[in-house]
Amino acid sequence: MLIVDGRKDSNLHSSWSNQNREICTVPQNEIVQIIIPDSSTMQITKDSTSETLHTLDSSMYDAAVGPIRVEGASSGDSLEIEIIQIKTSDWGWTSLSPDFGLIKKRFSERLYHWSIFGGYATPMGDFLEGIRIRTDPFLGVIGTQPSSGKYGMIPPRHFGGNMDNRLLRPGSKLYLPCNIDGGMISFGDPHAAQGDGEVCGTAIETSAEAMVRFRVLKGEKISFPRARVPPVAEPESIMTSGISRSLKQAAIIAVEEMMDDLARMQGLTAEEAYVLCSVAGNLKVSEIVDEPNFVVSMTLPRNIFSRA
Repeated sequence: MLIVDGRKDSNLHSSWSNQNREICTVPQNEIVQIIIPDSSTMQITKDSTSETLHTLDSSMYDAAVGPIRVEGASSGDSLEIEIIQIKTSDWGWTSLSPDFGLIKKRFSERLYHWSIFGGYATPMGDFLEGIRIRTDPFLGVIGTQPSSGKYGMIPPRHFGGNMDNRLLRPGSKLYLPCNIDGGMISFGDPHAAQGDGEVCGTAIETSAEAMVRFRVLKGEKISFPRARVPPVAEPESIMTSGISRSLKQAAIIAVEEMMDDLARMQGLTAEEAYVLCSVAGNLKVSEIVDEPNFVVSMTLPRNIFSRA
């Protein structure tokens, strides 16, 4: 089995470009193990503190392992990426930033650590005491090389990239366009758990080992990412809603209402509630047809509260 080690600088890239050179070639239907660093690209460690955030090199954020050339892939084909397994590290982190996330200019830079064991993530220190979140690992970054141009790792684009889609978990099959010969696929940004929306800007960030397999769909041209995902049972949840002429403002209202609910019902601070919404809360567009107002809902599983 081929192992691709993303801890080596030579196996990483920090922009999307057709000038990125392949790091290896793999045949179709062969399982590949990819060692993927966290979204800070190993700058944040178990010993890091909130002060560490001021020293990070942002040009290294979300570096991806690749590109990997897939035998038989040509421009105009599509590439099936089967996600077989994702094994995370035994720890992770979440951060707050005043300039990143759905709600800006309210929170100072803070770094929080999580312990990951036995299928659950629990906060370390005195933050979010009594909370335990079931891990649901996925890869935030999966993308193929563009045919032209050079792009940053954020935001996502037609070729995939930093999609932060929690549905891209083990058992899922992702389909991406082959814009150049070989497909040239890359992986990054593993998450141990995340809510839909990732509202504070980070999930439970971690490193991971992923097992994937590729298949080329000859002549099946697609323009944007598609996926086939396994069924997932939804636990009993609490819900808040936001209503506005702006989808973004409706989303902000839904999150703020959830934060208020968590403060009143669970005694959480604003920072704790915001982080919890990001790592476990799910934003959904509930209604978009009754113009001019739109409805966005946020749900949060009740079973994460040991004191519920």
